[in-house]
Amino acid sequence: MQRSFLRLIPALLLFTCLVFRSKGQDGAIIERTLHVFAADVVDNVRADLPNVDSLIGNVLVSRITYRSDGSKVKGFLIEPKGKGPHPVVIFNRGGNREFGKVNDQLLLRFMVPMANWGYVVAASQYRGNDGGEGQDEFGGADVNDVLNLFTVLEQVPSADTARIGMFGGSRGGLMTYLALTRTTRLKAAVVLAGMTDAVRSVTERPEMGSKVYAQILPGYHVDRDSVLGTRSPVQWAERLCPTTPILILHGTADWRVSPRDAMDMADRLYALKRPFRMVLFEGGDHGISEFRDEAHRATRVFLDRYVRDGLPWPDMEPHGR
Repeated sequence: MQRSFLRLIPALLLFTCLVFRSKGQDGAIIERTLHVFAADVVDNVRADLPNVDSLIGNVLVSRITYRSDGSKVKGFLIEPKGKGPHPVVIFNRGGNREFGKVNDQLLLRFMVPMANWGYVVAASQYRGNDGGEGQDEFGGADVNDVLNLFTVLEQVPSADTARIGMFGGSRGGLMTYLALTRTTRLKAAVVLAGMTDAVRSVTERPEMGSKVYAQILPGYHVDRDSVLGTRSPVQWAERLCPTTPILILHGTADWRVSPRDAMDMADRLYALKRPFRMVLFEGGDHGISEFRDEAHRATRVFLDRYVRDGLPWPDMEPHGR
């Protein structure tokens, strides 16, 4: 008996080392708990989303803590209860620091409906937020928090990691464009009211410079123009993955992010012959709330076509009769 146990020691030591190594790896899930929605929020959402209870009943929502650059970062996983594996959407929230973080409202209006379309949805709160470690950099090192969700998803049996799309709103659109410079794994991306010109944002909304960028962007006070350039996808559109189709959605009455950001980005993508589609919603606000159902339909059609079904993008060269 003692000899048998001694023979097991090397294997036990190896297993222990693997366990501790996995806990320290970027993307390793170190905590996962079931999320319960606040009753008052559900009641509020039910007013314009009558089927919210059935939407909640069809999914499993979890709060997660995972590793990113050694820090503990908070996030969410939403899984359909139906048989998988399911295609995936990485959801990139907007805002900065605690403002705009994923909450019950955002979950119920965006992420839970997406999971009901048949997608596993993963989201990061970005480092330093919602009790996580580190510092929010609004498109700096925190882009790794998005990219490390690929590894998070590899630990989720219901997720088909060969079919991954990405959705980003406002600052989340910037995070999506930044991710597209560093991965070819995304089958499609959807950008809603995404910021593409940080210089314009400071010009049109000076408080973005004084109350956001100056406080959280490393190097802002040393070389402002250079730092803003790194947060301006319109300046480096050629670096985006050339094979990932992009759906751009924007309201023409958006005061937070200029609709020109969408139009200028579309001009750059068109010049580069990159696969994209743009939909402008006349009089739509920053969240396109007046056209929410229409924006959801456009998003779902795009994701289903290129992520779920894996259809090829049409020929981008001039052709036809």
